[in-house]
Amino acid sequence: MMMEVDLIIAGTALVALLIMAASALTGWQSWLALKNRELEMRQVPAELENGSPEGMARIEIADLKERIRKLEAIASGVDL
Repeated sequence: MMMEVDLIIAGTALVALLIMAASALTGWQSWLALKNRELEMRQVPAELENGSPEGMARIEIADLKERIRKLEAIASGVDL
């Protein structure tokens, strides 16, 4: 008689564990779907992704000026 009660309790606990695991998995998948939708909404249009050529040219010029400044400092013996 006592063994039957223990078996019923173990079976009930196993079923409860399976239900909780299934609900947690469903919640996890829903959360991932939500984050995926958020990322899709944030995507930048293709024409804005690469930026304007003028902006990129300015960045390159600023980078070259910085390199020249560093080279001039090295040539004059100044530590940066």
